[in-house]
Amino acid sequence: MGLSPVAGGSTVDAVLDQLQAQVSGGSWPVGERIPAEHDLAAQLGVSRPAVREAIRALTHVGVLEVRRGDGTYVRSSADPRPLLRRVARASIRDFFEVQLAYDVQAARLAARRRTGADLARLEELLRARDEATEADEFGAADAAFHLGVAEASRNPVLIEAMRFFIDRLRESMRDIRLDREVPEAGPAAHRAVLDAIAAGDPGAAASAAAAVVEPTLAVLETLASRDGVQR
Repeated sequence: MGLSPVAGGSTVDAVLDQLQAQVSGGSWPVGERIPAEHDLAAQLGVSRPAVREAIRALTHVGVLEVRRGDGTYVRSSADPRPLLRRVARASIRDFFEVQLAYDVQAARLAARRRTGADLARLEELLRARDEATEADEFGAADAAFHLGVAEASRNPVLIEAMRFFIDRLRESMRDIRLDREVPEAGPAAHRAVLDAIAAGDPGAAASAAAAVVEPTLAVLETLASRDGVQR
């Protein structure tokens, strides 16, 4: 079974479905290198960014493996689409409940393992977050800072988990910036996380990270109870 041009609808989801079908159907067996990004885009009739995002999603769940300078290879024939759809349907509250655990552990480990280069990068990321004004820019800058903390943890599983959820974090923070009912942790709360990491204090870093997420999560819980729906 070959690839066919993608029709209307959600382009990335349609691309992902076709790529996964090649794997599940055996057209691309485990260990095989898949066609190059530009070739896939041409065959599917979509943009390269759409192909890139679909490949990234399948890479994060272990179906594909990107080898720099070599190409993208099939790593597993498992079908992650049910998982990906459940994640896509999750509410902001669901996401923040998970994000709380990730952020706390990332900050704790970063305080133990960060380097001078990590601290310099986190300073730049925090500055970009503080200076962001538009909702999309803010969401991207906030997500980049949180991912930067995870990367300073030096835990590859935690880093990949954060990368898997990074798009949801960016979208959630963009939506929160536009929603006056839901508060966002400001510069001081994020500065406290970075200061504790710089001081090499795991306990303080974990507490500061929790203080960033918990107020927003509490409001989301209240709104969900009031509205009787998931937010």
